Amino acid sequence: MSRIRVGIVGVTGYGGQELLKLLLGHPRVAVTYLASSGKSDPAPALRPFGRLPAAVEPFDAARCARACRTAFLCLPHAASMEAAPPLLARGLRLIDFSAAFRLKDARLYDRHYGFGHTEPAWLARAAYGLPELYRSALRRARLVAVPGCYPTGALLALAPLVRAGLLRGRAVIDSKSGVTGAGREARPEHMFAEVNENIKPYGVFTHRHEPEIGQELARAARRRVAFTFTPHLVPMNRGILTTVHVELKRAMAGETLAALLARAYAQEPFVRVLSDGLPDTRGVRGTNFCHLGAAARGRNAVVVSAIDNLGKGAAGGAVQSFNVQHGFPETTGLLTPAGAP
Repeated sequence: MSRIRVGIVGVTGYGGQELLKLLLGHPRVAVTYLASSGKSDPAPALRPFGRLPAAVEPFDAARCARACRTAFLCLPHAASMEAAPPLLARGLRLIDFSAAFRLKDARLYDRHYGFGHTEPAWLARAAYGLPELYRSALRRARLVAVPGCYPTGALLALAPLVRAGLLRGRAVIDSKSGVTGAGREARPEHMFAEVNENIKPYGVFTHRHEPEIGQELARAARRRVAFTFTPHLVPMNRGILTTVHVELKRAMAGETLAALLARAYAQEPFVRVLSDGLPDTRGVRGTNFCHLGAAARGRNAVVVSAIDNLGKGAAGGAVQSFNVQHGFPETTGLLTPAGAP
């Protein structure tokens, strides 16, 4: 059985490490290139992997292109924007974890990410890496923009409702994320003593995932969707629980709303609509699954999604998109149960 030669650029971050773990168990992948972001010594971060399939080296586009055919970019946003063009010019297929190619409007980058975008042509060509919504585009994509973790949970909860034209007024998206969503960079606000036994909102009306959520909801609804997004940091390592409050255009029982979600995702291998309650993060920890649940009273409805921010919200979603790109079954290398406790 032939294997696709792949590389990971930025392997020492949380997303890069989670990706390496998944790819080492993928039967159709050979990891042939590893590069660090250059910010720190890679040895301590990668010690749990034991003997690596390739030496970790500074990123070099020519070397990467010689070593592999698909590269996963796990770099900061601006660094990914700069690294992608020389790799694409050398014929590689790219799957980018950053936001560098998620937004279609180049003007938004200076406002939300602090840098001017220099590759607007690739913004138009990049496929948004959410197979449940854009599977056909992923099959032919040279460049995949892996969605943000918050948008993944919010979009999977809301897309069936907006496509069905059920929303009336504004959706309220309340998300709670574990600390790994902020990456490995040391910051005072992410120290144990600051996070433990604490929960706090942040980025209210300013979070950089807000334009991404708005963009993709508008694509799903074919019109602008009004929403308010409030993220929270909670004292756990990984996971995102998103609770979406909506007003429906007509009264609907919770069972009916859950059935609508179940029909929308009936053919999706990684979306499970619960019939016996609402999701929690423990049920998806370490997996590529999204669990959905719904409740309704009259026109007021709540849809809850749970994902692992490093799984479905990053590395797992990236591997799922890779499988779509290469015509593999989407579950290849990804059927890992959450386990207990």
